[in-house]
Amino acid sequence: MGGMTNPFDFQALGAMLQQLGAMMQSGGAASGPVNWELAISTARQGVAAVGDPGVSPADEAATSAAVDLAETWLDDTTDFPRAATSSASWSRSGWLEETLPAWQGIVGPIAEHVQAVTSSGLPSGDLSNVELPEQLRDAFPGGIPPEAMSMLGPIMGMAQQMGASMFGMQVGQGLGALAGDVLCSSDIGIPLTSDHVPTLVPANIAAFTEDLSIDADQVRLYLALREAAHQRLFAHVPWLRARLQGAIDDYARGIRLDTERLTEAMGSLDPTALSDPNRLSELLGEDAFTPEDTPEQAAALSRLETLLALVEGWVDDVVSLAGDARLPASVALAETMRRRRAAGGPAEKTFASLIGLELRPRALREAATVWRLLRETNGVSARDALWNHPDLLPTHDDLADPEAFVQRASAGAELDADLNAELEAMSDDTGDDGNGADSDDDGNRA
Repeated sequence: MGGMTNPFDFQALGAMLQQLGAMMQSGGAASGPVNWELAISTARQGVAAVGDPGVSPADEAATSAAVDLAETWLDDTTDFPRAATSSASWSRSGWLEETLPAWQGIVGPIAEHVQAVTSSGLPSGDLSNVELPEQLRDAFPGGIPPEAMSMLGPIMGMAQQMGASMFGMQVGQGLGALAGDVLCSSDIGIPLTSDHVPTLVPANIAAFTEDLSIDADQVRLYLALREAAHQRLFAHVPWLRARLQGAIDDYARGIRLDTERLTEAMGSLDPTALSDPNRLSELLGEDAFTPEDTPEQAAALSRLETLLALVEGWVDDVVSLAGDARLPASVALAETMRRRRAAGGPAEKTFASLIGLELRPRALREAATVWRLLRETNGVSARDALWNHPDLLPTHDDLADPEAFVQRASAGAELDADLNAELEAMSDDTGDDGNGADSDDDGNRA
């Protein structure tokens, strides 16, 4: 090689490729934009790090009793009936395993978009005219030699594998942290199960209760109320799951990649460190994937934030109506949950880490106010009837002026009532045959 005018260390390149291969094998081959094998492995390591005491028969009995009582109380506070006849208790690892299919559906489209954005910044086809980063120009002072050209194509393909591993690592770390934090299956505000069985995580509830001066039975019952209310809503509003997923997807489409940071990271990346996907994550930083500052992205953010706030606000109102007069600690626990969200609860951590969304606690309070005013003005049935169609729900602007929205909703409810009354009266006037024509005593049509 010494006689070449463009010397290149093929041994070093071979070592780099071996390191890349080792990284891929360490997490399994990625068949898509997320290396789920690596994600699951990382999440399990996170659960093991904090401990997973499991679920005892006493935990299961306590959960069952709390959910049964909560369901009885909720029967008086919402028109949505009980969603299931049983309850469940999960360990931290149980939560991870049971909710994984839902996470694959939620994260998959986001990762696909991020991969598309990343791939668009990579060269393809003829690589002879590729402008090399400054760090590689010294290695290729005369341009890319033919001997190396055939090796660069696979490297570009490996970049996608690196992205899948990096995303898998990020998802795994997020899910591992959530498994040690969530109190029930609906704690992040979106449906993660399809059977609608109210489910609590006793180990996390016990840790949550340690910081409170409230009896553990009251805490469990309050959380059972919230969980059962979520499951009733998810079960009886069939369009809600798809609407939430669509809002997340719309927001994800506005994510862009900081290509300058990626170039800098790749330039300073030591090939011998490629077996650790954490290294690339550290170099890129937490905000490498950022939302575009466009009107479309702002609208997507508004839709997602509003829908999440409406779900949580409705649950807050239903649980308040059910528990405030029966559960001594209900008001204090409601305030504790609000502070938890404001400080960054599971929902806030999830959306911030996966799609860069910072939920506004104010939107949650405004949504709760809308649902409360609707109930106080028009009753429980009128409040719950707004979930019949997404177009009936309050908008982002409505949350800023709850009183005006309630007035419009009340006027609409009165109009519907008057119209129904008129239709019933017309039906009564038409006679038994319902054809609307007058008949004489012999039944002959006039």
